[in-house]
Amino acid sequence: MKVFLVGGAVRDGLLGRQVTERDYVVVGATPAALTAAGYRAVGKDFPVFLHPDTGEQYALARTERKTGPGYYGFETRFSPDVTLEEDLARRDLTINAMARTESGELVDPYGGRRDLEERWLRHVSPAFVEDPLRVLRVARFAARFSQLGFRVAPETLALMRRIVEAGEMAALVAERVWAETARTLSEERPREYFELLRTCGALAAVFPEIDRLYGVPQPPQWHPEIDTGLHTMLALETAAEISPDPVVRFAALVHDLGKGTTSRELWPRHIGHEERGVALIEQLCARLRVPTEYRELAVQVSRQHARVHRMAELRPATVLELLEQVDAFRRPERLERLLLACEADARGRGPERRLAPYPQAGLLRAAHEAASAVRLPPEVLASNDGAMIAERLRAARVAAIRDRADRPG
Repeated sequence: MKVFLVGGAVRDGLLGRQVTERDYVVVGATPAALTAAGYRAVGKDFPVFLHPDTGEQYALARTERKTGPGYYGFETRFSPDVTLEEDLARRDLTINAMARTESGELVDPYGGRRDLEERWLRHVSPAFVEDPLRVLRVARFAARFSQLGFRVAPETLALMRRIVEAGEMAALVAERVWAETARTLSEERPREYFELLRTCGALAAVFPEIDRLYGVPQPPQWHPEIDTGLHTMLALETAAEISPDPVVRFAALVHDLGKGTTSRELWPRHIGHEERGVALIEQLCARLRVPTEYRELAVQVSRQHARVHRMAELRPATVLELLEQVDAFRRPERLERLLLACEADARGRGPERRLAPYPQAGLLRAAHEAASAVRLPPEVLASNDGAMIAERLRAARVAAIRDRADRPG
């Protein structure tokens, strides 16, 4: 039995990046041998074991053969005679197909180290086309490593297009699509993920609501970048710069989906796109089984972002209505996330607005603080008239918001 460190730990070690988890491949062993040594089996589709002391993953060397469409259309073979090179050959990119022996020697049968040095994301073998999930994975690695100068090899991009043209993206299950996308939203440059998917044609197959935004114009006085698809990418890029929160980044990504359904006769105006976008967000989130936390913030940002941008013009009663609709008094953290997404939208409009201040956020925070500080007299609270209490509280909060807005500074 031989044990090899594989995958991301080897790659990141060579790049000088922090290694956060380690995976191992075991050659020349059986499930019974690992179980007898105290390892705990956890794999459903193929043998994966957890080390009895470290909890790290150890997988038996295996090969895969395509037997059907999609991510699950594979037959897996594992046995003591499967070699390390055979196991590495089934991996997606050469930079992920390296290993280290227990003594630290690098095993690199497919040129991963060279591609690391030359900054290429390149497929290992023609079998790359057998798994449509690899299109998303390559896009995710582009989002992670593009700032280091990595780009997709032309021949790999050609295979990604071939997968899309064969209709294989339709075979992906929702959970896998969202898992890759959610991880991407925490990467350094999530914009690269969606732009690469568009380049290879996969965006229309996986995220048609986003793909539909390209070519849709906006009023140039508000959007000097004109194109709604470009604005969406700029908003996502800005969100990634101002917040590490993937929930905020997702909200920025989908805040303008409604513009993709505006009739051409009405371009470049998009009256009512905020509410139309809500239905599209609900549709996208249902299809990909997006967690509730993401969906709820995205819905509120779509519905409220235009009002937040006009914060200085809103009547106090309208400001309170906005705060109530986003549930800001019970969930102040949602308000903060909403303001970050709105700021990303406002600043994601070309270089001249990239560093512009966003005073609306401060105004809404101040209004929320003033309204939250309101306390009704004990005699009012002691009454049994719930409707009266609610009316008095609302009136007091409106007054507090008005007083705060009138106060200098």
